[in-house]
Amino acid sequence: MSTPRPASWKWWITGVLLLATTINYMDRVTLASASVRVTAQLGLSGVQYGNLELAFGWAFAAGSVVFGFLADRFPVYWLYPAVLGAWSTVGLLTGFTHDFAGLLLCRTLLGFFEAGHWPCALKTSFALLTEKDRTMGNSVLQSGASIGAIITPQVMRMLLTDDPGSWRTAFVVVGAGGLLWVVVWFLLLRRNDLGPAAAAPSATTAMVAEPAWWTFLRHRRFWAAALLIMGAQTVWHIYRAWLMKFLQTGRGYGEESALNFNSLYFVATDIGCLLAGGVSLWLTRRRGASPHDARRTVYACACVLTSLSVLIPWLEKGWPLLAVLLLVGAGALAMFPCYYSFVQEISAAHVGRLTGLLGLWVWSITSPLHSLFGLVVDQTKSYDAGLVLAGIAPWIGVFAMKFLWRRDEPAATAAPRA
Repeated sequence: MSTPRPASWKWWITGVLLLATTINYMDRVTLASASVRVTAQLGLSGVQYGNLELAFGWAFAAGSVVFGFLADRFPVYWLYPAVLGAWSTVGLLTGFTHDFAGLLLCRTLLGFFEAGHWPCALKTSFALLTEKDRTMGNSVLQSGASIGAIITPQVMRMLLTDDPGSWRTAFVVVGAGGLLWVVVWFLLLRRNDLGPAAAAPSATTAMVAEPAWWTFLRHRRFWAAALLIMGAQTVWHIYRAWLMKFLQTGRGYGEESALNFNSLYFVATDIGCLLAGGVSLWLTRRRGASPHDARRTVYACACVLTSLSVLIPWLEKGWPLLAVLLLVGAGALAMFPCYYSFVQEISAAHVGRLTGLLGLWVWSITSPLHSLFGLVVDQTKSYDAGLVLAGIAPWIGVFAMKFLWRRDEPAATAAPRA
């Protein structure tokens, strides 16, 4: 008989999820951190660089569906380390590419396997945390995105040399480091730690527990979440992918200065993400708000911050511009813990599937924006208009929640299956 886990154990495992998100983003943003060097050495245009993000995004969309369904069908205990090991290996191999085709293939495979992180992580946090703790737990989980993006530019500073091809070493180092997480996962967890459903349930059991997953596609709540994440995803990923190029070629910052600010930017996003969880907890425990209303309030406040992007066209190189970018970043990541908790409200038994379907939706819709952004940059030599529009986009979610999320629509309450 296994020894019972202490009450604090769930937060330690949430920290393991944070580490997984950190690794996920380190592999993802290595390209953005070295974007100027990579595009110069391989002779890529703005459209081609945008197409790398497009390929990553569409592959992520496909992977979201595949791994979303797998996470509801198979034990996350085995699936999670498998997908993390796969994307880390692809990230490592990116350092050995020598042309656009090879880089495109690696980014496509990276996007596909990285998509498996989110349904696996959300299934795990749903199994571990109560309703009131879930937004805070999702904030800790999501904050790993910032930590990964903070660390990566500093890793790049250490590894980039006068050799134009030194960016390859960074891909190898970051990718190899991710493989260590698999060891940590198996050291800290036992197979039955995530509940009795560590063994996959039968299809019959799932049908008894709550309605079939496809019935949720008719729910207004599903489409409210779909529109909300479309806006949040737009601002987050446009700034993630294009910030370095904007600073260097749009405002004239040197590579080292841009890398340092890139880390600071993601410090701000991390602060925003953790504040989202903290404020949500405060509103529920001290102000008596329902968890749902607390999340809606936090999301709307985050939209106010990202809307400061409207100031960018009037700001030249200097601290006012950098301050605005930091506030936009804080708001951008604060939205995601709210979104994850909204998805967990829609269904308990189908968290993985719904996360996957929403991932398919949002990555399919928003990924082409990178190619469009690159085309505009090639033609206008300016990043400003695209950054402004990206900052305003999250307001779509505020209106979607107001008009589509019906409180009288029944929510599923079946026990989670991790």
